[in-house]
Amino acid sequence: MKNVLLIFLILVSLNSKSQDIKGTEKINVLFIGNSLTYYHDMPETLQKMVNETNSNFRIEHSTFPGMSLFGHLNNIIESRTENSINTRQKREGEKTKTEIKLSEKDWDIVILQEGTVRLLIPETKKYRVETAIAQIKNRISNQDCKFILFKTWPSKEEYPKQYCYSKWSINSSLENDTYCSPEIESLEQEIKLINESYDSVAEKHDLITSENGNKVYEILTEYPDINVYEDDIHPNKYGAFINACVFYQMLTNKKASELKFIGEIEPNIAELLKNIPE
Repeated sequence: MKNVLLIFLILVSLNSKSQDIKGTEKINVLFIGNSLTYYHDMPETLQKMVNETNSNFRIEHSTFPGMSLFGHLNNIIESRTENSINTRQKREGEKTKTEIKLSEKDWDIVILQEGTVRLLIPETKKYRVETAIAQIKNRISNQDCKFILFKTWPSKEEYPKQYCYSKWSINSSLENDTYCSPEIESLEQEIKLINESYDSVAEKHDLITSENGNKVYEILTEYPDINVYEDDIHPNKYGAFINACVFYQMLTNKKASELKFIGEIEPNIAELLKNIPE
């Protein structure tokens, strides 16, 4: 119920702003994340969708391969290829690319995307994910900014499976050498764990959650002939399209099924995917 109320409030706020400024001022939206966000140009696809019905939105992103939210605030990128980056720890007085991006504008909406595994390991969630979210929120100058937690999806790795990180990648002061997620036996269990973890973070930090992970789960279980994965975790063009549809509806309060835009998706599949978020 709280999440429904938050979504209602963000839509009321954005609609009021659009009416007050009579379509002249941009609503600035920033994605912070990694390849789960930028694969197949999802933010650009979202921009094309909102342009069809509301040109006020300006979609931008600070996204880098494999980067965690914690890394966005603490790591300096020294080099980058298409699928990887080389980073080092930030030194005193330096700012990361994302810190610079955060200070560029009075952002109206910030969408936070973290790797799914980091949410499933309780210690990583506490010491890395939640710490980074709190710090990002503190860096936003616009007191009316709304924050959305991009809820991601299960991987295609076979069951049973379990994810583990060493304490050195979490917090070196921890007692044990390794920390793990619960052992996961099925797709149903994994989506349940994902939802519980994301929802607990959202409630603690007053975030709105998206339904991307649940919509991917819906496709996996109800439309198994549609593959939404590029590999074991990244979205292919269909996965990116459904993600854009989810955010289109969140931002505009309009149905994706009414859009004419289909991008590079086959018309019949595009129409099916545009109806999934409803």
